[in-house]
Amino acid sequence: MPRSAPPQPPVAARRPHVTEIHGHRRVDDYHWLRRRDDPEVIAYLHAENAYTRAMMAPSRRLQGVLYGEMLGRIRQTDMGVPVREGGWLYYARTVAGRQYAIHCRRRGSMDAPEQVLLDCNRLARGRKFFALGAFEPSPDGRLLAYSTDLTGYREYTLRVKDLDLGRALPVEVTHACSVAWSADGSALFYVTEDDTKRASQVWRRVLGSQHAELIFEETDARFSVGVELSRSRGFVFIGSHSATTSEVRFIPANRPSEAPTLVLPRRQDHEYYLDHHGDHFYVVTNDRGRNFRLARAPVAGFCEALWEEIVPHREAVMLEGVDLFARHCVLHERRDGFPRLAVMRLADRERHDIEFPEPAFSVYPGNNPEFDTDTLRFGYESFITPESVFDYHMDTFTRTLLKQQEVLGGYDPGAYESVLTSATAADGTQVPVSLVWRRDRRGDGPAPLLLTGYGAYGFPEMVTFSSARLSLLDRGVVFGLAHVRGGGEMGKRWHDQGRMADKMNTFTDFIACAEHLVDGGWTEPRQMVVQGGSAGGLLMGAATNLRPDLFRAVVLEVPFVDVLNTMLDETLPLTTGEFEEWGNPKVPEDYARIRAWSPYDNLAARHYPLMLVETSFNDSQVMYWEPAKYVARLRAIKTDSNALLLRVNMDAGHGGASGRYDFLREIAFTWAFILGALGITR
Repeated sequence: MPRSAPPQPPVAARRPHVTEIHGHRRVDDYHWLRRRDDPEVIAYLHAENAYTRAMMAPSRRLQGVLYGEMLGRIRQTDMGVPVREGGWLYYARTVAGRQYAIHCRRRGSMDAPEQVLLDCNRLARGRKFFALGAFEPSPDGRLLAYSTDLTGYREYTLRVKDLDLGRALPVEVTHACSVAWSADGSALFYVTEDDTKRASQVWRRVLGSQHAELIFEETDARFSVGVELSRSRGFVFIGSHSATTSEVRFIPANRPSEAPTLVLPRRQDHEYYLDHHGDHFYVVTNDRGRNFRLARAPVAGFCEALWEEIVPHREAVMLEGVDLFARHCVLHERRDGFPRLAVMRLADRERHDIEFPEPAFSVYPGNNPEFDTDTLRFGYESFITPESVFDYHMDTFTRTLLKQQEVLGGYDPGAYESVLTSATAADGTQVPVSLVWRRDRRGDGPAPLLLTGYGAYGFPEMVTFSSARLSLLDRGVVFGLAHVRGGGEMGKRWHDQGRMADKMNTFTDFIACAEHLVDGGWTEPRQMVVQGGSAGGLLMGAATNLRPDLFRAVVLEVPFVDVLNTMLDETLPLTTGEFEEWGNPKVPEDYARIRAWSPYDNLAARHYPLMLVETSFNDSQVMYWEPAKYVARLRAIKTDSNALLLRVNMDAGHGGASGRYDFLREIAFTWAFILGALGITR
């Protein structure tokens, strides 16, 4: 019988769209793919999905094996650690076969009867996507404010449920963001988004009334707003912030009808954030250095002249935030690239660090709603240690492990090894790289390696555990994480050195990390796959344009690759607020800098690695057309025959599938592509 013909990739029509800016004539052949409601666009996306399925058909068995492995490591019926708040114990649990969590509580102890607050499986019934946003019980425990997204576009609708009666109140707010209660639960504060999904308006609604009152509107398009109730329940804070500047207003939480009071007017490049304790506001501020310091000032007569320094600015330590309790202040710091926790006793300001045993790890605050407590809850994990929840007594320095993520199937942490190394960037900067592998699967020579990275917004890449990742490690793949500039691993200066005019450092850092791993004998180009999502997808696109010979394959997930066109369109979500991250291309100098590295604009007629590009049709952060246009243009001009695949989830948003089983299937698909590129087919 004749062999079937190989699948043929779809070809997107070239329809030149011409614009002029700064004397440059810009031609975009694939601008038409932005027409979201055009049947031709939908047909093209479906054709790309069909081609990808056909090309990945030989890996279907492997995808099934991977999915079975990942599912087999998870306890499907499970329960999170209960959180005590106002006499109740709140927790979430999962049930085998159900995609979403069930949120519950019990009064006083876990021996009391269970009250189901929200069963997300019922809320998601008949939907292809479901996400829970806000989940805020009122301080008295009578009401629950919660929000849901049913498309993946991160367009949340806020509702309020009477927990005593088990029924919804007549409150329904679309385009809702953060929420906060007054101290007695009589008033609800919430934020709504504008047409560009910028959080811009703060509303107050007294429960029982038919209308909400607009109490603050942010008119500067660079700024977004949020609301929160302090842990002390003394104040509702309204924070307004851009990428570089912030200001705060407050309302006494026991007098919710008062107008917001401005703490300190914004001034460019000054960031400050507030918390409350007794007669003082505590201020995390960068007024004396990029890495922030901690000060306090009286609530009455608050002004900078009265600020009393508690923790000074330090060049080598980033103060990321604080948690205030009745007798303690917990400092969230970042030193030597990794997060740290320090506890300060407020009575005498004696402090101590909480120590952790591994060279590369993540530690983060848990859910700590209670103010009058000497116990801090935090989470800890690493590449080798599964997610672990601890209670830490801040006076006795003792910690109690409450729960560690169970990995079924006989997981042995001792079978794996992790190390922190560093690459030398072109300017001499040392760039950390975290690595993990399975001891008995790594020989003396170069090994298959997956290298990931992000490098934007000052967000540090976290060293976290993944039971799904074990399916790669157990097949001999080394996993690496490049902590490139643009992230926040080394504090604000690390971010500064990878944004705006210095953005190219992010991409050359990543290349330096890949070269370091090759030169060190960890891997070789034909055995290296790289992967990144969102701004990490931008990183992958730019690095591949610069050094396509360095990688065997590239995975770009919801990638921000059409940077110049997106940043020229202020009607799109996020654009204006990110002028201080990438630059404003309507400024000639910024245009030239972005044009030099924007992945879509720098595609060329050359050989490229194997590539998988994944996106979602309802993504509100990186619109689906960016990766679709990128694939169409690259397919038209590249000179190799390597597979170039586009996978579009037509029912999800930026984070991919929402159901936990569906999400595992997406990971299995991606892992199968990576393993196949590395020649591992079982």
